Amino acid sequence: MNTPNFSRRGFTLGALATVSVTAACGNGIGSRGADTIDARVDATLAEMYRSYPNTRNLADKANGLLVMPLVTKAGFGFGGAYGRGALRVNDVTVDYYSTTQLSGGLQIGAQQYAHVLFFLTEEALTSFRQSPGWAVGGDVEYVISDQGDGVKADSTTALAPVQAAVFGRAGLLIGATLQGTKYNRIIP
Repeated sequence: MNTPNFSRRGFTLGALATVSVTAACGNGIGSRGADTIDARVDATLAEMYRSYPNTRNLADKANGLLVMPLVTKAGFGFGGAYGRGALRVNDVTVDYYSTTQLSGGLQIGAQQYAHVLFFLTEEALTSFRQSPGWAVGGDVEYVISDQGDGVKADSTTALAPVQAAVFGRAGLLIGATLQGTKYNRIIP
């Protein structure tokens, strides 16, 4: 039985090609920078609060919110995701970030979604801001399920220092998760 022999170079080239394609899919490349990102962040927060009212309580308790208004994820064997957003503290943008994700395995399709990270402790927010490249791990708890069917946690039941809401999906790609997603500070 012959099995495909994927080299590290082939994986890297495929991943870079996927990220390039997703980066060009309406994520603010060539845009007016900060003004565009801030407008998208405002619209994303308004939609989240309208669709999932309990997230307002969580946001009120949070020390900061990282809002990624549009993340494009695509895959054909290898996959990648890219988006840009803003970190808000006390409803004021303090920094801009990009998000990237590379993945491999059985996958095909494309999807766009928004996500918001709620930093519920000052320590979690400080750790994020001081990190040269923060990656989502198993310590993030999701407050909106993968199906987007409702809030499963709010400020009274949330125990993890970082909560995530993933919503507004368009397209079809099985398994929208933030696991392995990396965030880097950018200048828009």
